[in-house]
Amino acid sequence: MKTNRLEAFSDGVIAIIITIMVLELKIPIGEGFLALKPLIPVFLSYVLSFVYIGIYWNNHHHMLHATQKVTGPILWANMHLLFWLSLIPFATGWMGENHFSAPPSALYGVVLLMASIAYWILQQRIIASQGADSLLRRAVGRDWKGKLSPILYLLAIFAAFLSQWISQCLYVLVALLWLVPDRRIERTLQD
Repeated sequence: MKTNRLEAFSDGVIAIIITIMVLELKIPIGEGFLALKPLIPVFLSYVLSFVYIGIYWNNHHHMLHATQKVTGPILWANMHLLFWLSLIPFATGWMGENHFSAPPSALYGVVLLMASIAYWILQQRIIASQGADSLLRRAVGRDWKGKLSPILYLLAIFAAFLSQWISQCLYVLVALLWLVPDRRIERTLQD
């Protein structure tokens, strides 16, 4: 199978995830700007999650462009990734509505950790199907960001019970690491 169907399906699911997140934003009661103040945690959690979804969409797109064919294990690994991404709206809403308290912030980290593991599994399935000398394998290289991110998520999960702000800063830090589009695949495809 070619990658276009997998990419189109994944794009559709990601679009739905973003739609669910934006629909969860409640309209404030009142016409003044002070009516927005109680919604600040909800909005901030939405922005962070929107950035994460954008990062996954961008990197997923690049990864599939370095993929020649799709196998059954790749399809299932992709579904595994989409499952964890689909939980982001729930974790985002719970965290924002509860002002970044410990259990919701920790669950948010668990969802991000599991999504990062699922992405790694998908990446490994693609490399396994295309060989050790595949474009994706060459592009990924040592993948220091991919190895560092789960460690930071684990730290953030535990930090949530010590300091909600340290936990949130770690989530933002990982997002910032990935915010600049990963050009490794683009460079490898151009060579």
